[in-house]
Amino acid sequence: MGDEQHGDRGNGPDGGGDSVQEQEGTLTVVLAFLANLGIAVAKIVAAVLTGSASMAAEAAHSVADTFNEVLLMVGLRRSGRPADRRHPLGYGMERYIWTLLVAVAIFGMGALFAFYQGVETLVGHPAEETDPLIGYLVLAVSFVLEAVSWQQAARQVRDAAREEDLPLLAYIRRTDEPTSISVLLEDSAALIGLLLAFAGMGLHQLTGSPLWDGVGSMLIGVLLTTVALMLGRINLNLLIGHQADPRMVADLRERLGAAPEVEWVVDIVTMTVGTDRVLVCARLDFRDALTSGDVERACVRMSQELRDAHEEVDEVFLEPVPRDDPELRRRVIARYGRTLRPDQR
Repeated sequence: MGDEQHGDRGNGPDGGGDSVQEQEGTLTVVLAFLANLGIAVAKIVAAVLTGSASMAAEAAHSVADTFNEVLLMVGLRRSGRPADRRHPLGYGMERYIWTLLVAVAIFGMGALFAFYQGVETLVGHPAEETDPLIGYLVLAVSFVLEAVSWQQAARQVRDAAREEDLPLLAYIRRTDEPTSISVLLEDSAALIGLLLAFAGMGLHQLTGSPLWDGVGSMLIGVLLTTVALMLGRINLNLLIGHQADPRMVADLRERLGAAPEVEWVVDIVTMTVGTDRVLVCARLDFRDALTSGDVERACVRMSQELRDAHEEVDEVFLEPVPRDDPELRRRVIARYGRTLRPDQR
């Protein structure tokens, strides 16, 4: 933009040390990694000993989840790097790349293997199943460990939603912090998958038919595919770049319009550029009586006021423009379907 003003916010996404939310996110991922690693080893042993397709599918699921926690930890670390010459807005959006890879891994490593195991069993090539007792024990222990990890992820997401004053589902749709959501969805799928594996093994034992074991494996594949698609959709929207919380946008517009130097808020654009990092660009029609020095000082003051009001605001670009410019009017109408009314300044 033209005449831009912004202050020094520090080099990192937080302008300093890790935030409480960052620390909570790291704890959630580490806890999930440790739980999934132990569970994956136990399930692999149980799958080999029992020959259960459902258990094998769950073993692949836990291996994928363990690998995914590594990806999430890499994303947390790399996205926190400070801004530099080549990346002046920082590396915050890199977290979304790594979380998107988690969705790919869930499908590629977990869902596809579960489908393969289910098809192998259903078409008449089931593995010979031995005493499933060890399988039941592993599933029970895995459920307890997954529940501990799930509780941590659920608590973090609930606290974040409460802090944003949003219902849980609305927070999941709007959040710019996908790490805890990824762990929550993974752990929720894991708990449901364990129940499906238990049902598949149990019905196989009761009926003597491996059909149920194959069906359990197929259902686990469907479950993992659904989770992968949900995570993919969340991170796709973040990578494309979306508007900040509408409540924040409305408040920013109101604050800019209330400035004594501003005649009209012609346009305002916000974009999430990382977790708790928002870029604000606004085109303002300043009062004609102001000098260029007045406009410069007003831009500096308003930029600071916006950052003080919303700690998520990282960079602010303000551009003086005439509100009757036809090209600007066309662009605003193309974006919003209308121009901003005077009461929306």
